[in-house]
Amino acid sequence: MKKLVFLVFSVLIMFCATACTMDKASILFNHDPITKETVMNNTTVFDKGERIYYLILTPKTVHSRYIYIQIIKKDNDYNQFGYQLYWGNTVRLKDEQMYYYDDYIVINEKGNYIMKVYSKDKPQVPLTQAQFFVR
Repeated sequence: MKKLVFLVFSVLIMFCATACTMDKASILFNHDPITKETVMNNTTVFDKGERIYYLILTPKTVHSRYIYIQIIKKDNDYNQFGYQLYWGNTVRLKDEQMYYYDDYIVINEKGNYIMKVYSKDKPQVPLTQAQFFVR
């Protein structure tokens, strides 16, 4: 009887302690257009006026096919708790882009920036976010 209780208890502990990891959405930044050869050269520090190439990876299908991209500038010069909406764009994903989207942006102001990506399915919760710097 003790062995049975111990076995059931150990299986229960094993299920509770084991964490399942799911694929999460992510953003990669790069100096060069993102291809198979340059995907591993990601960076988060850029110069003013430089093209910032980004790749948004979504492991789950976005059912509405629309994503909203926001770039927020973190700065203490503004009254909005140090955050200012710098840029926003709504993108319709094509059939071949159901799991990724890539493009570039040019920023001409120094600062600390956060890129957030939302799905139109759940606009309250960001799919992913990443921080980058312009010097």
